[in-house]
Amino acid sequence: MTRSSVQTILGALNQAGVRYLVVGGLAVVAHGHVRFTADIDILLDFDEENLRRAMEVFESLGFRPRAPVPLRQFADAEIRQGWIRDKGLTVFSLFSDDHPLTEVDLFVADPLGFEEAYARRATLAVAPDVEATFVAVDDLIRLKRSAGRPQDLVDAEALEQLRGEWDDG
Repeated sequence: MTRSSVQTILGALNQAGVRYLVVGGLAVVAHGHVRFTADIDILLDFDEENLRRAMEVFESLGFRPRAPVPLRQFADAEIRQGWIRDKGLTVFSLFSDDHPLTEVDLFVADPLGFEEAYARRATLAVAPDVEATFVAVDDLIRLKRSAGRPQDLVDAEALEQLRGEWDDG
């Protein structure tokens, strides 16, 4: 069986023991609202060792930053803060020639409180042998509402409707 890029990426993060939450469009789909998404939005635990392992995974899969900076700079909290302050950066985008249809967007700051959000996570299968840690639906709705872009608001509304159906069922 051939693995998709999403399965490969999430499986490699799991194998390396990286603590992460899938957020964004892929999480919307995983929670039941089908829509197209071409990237994986990930919130990483900002623990230094966790970030080091994550950067090793992305390097091993051929990912490199869209920005003209070394990938490993992402693991440096001071550098990330500079990107936020000086460039208004919210996500650090990665691409790979080996996975041309799947970009990875890493949050440069923690919008949720990682430990609390990780405790509420949903663990869902993305393949028969790959489970991934997704942000809980309530946290995802909060993220989508705070982002405020039109697609995010549509996603939040759809997720709230689905949650209502789950509560009624």
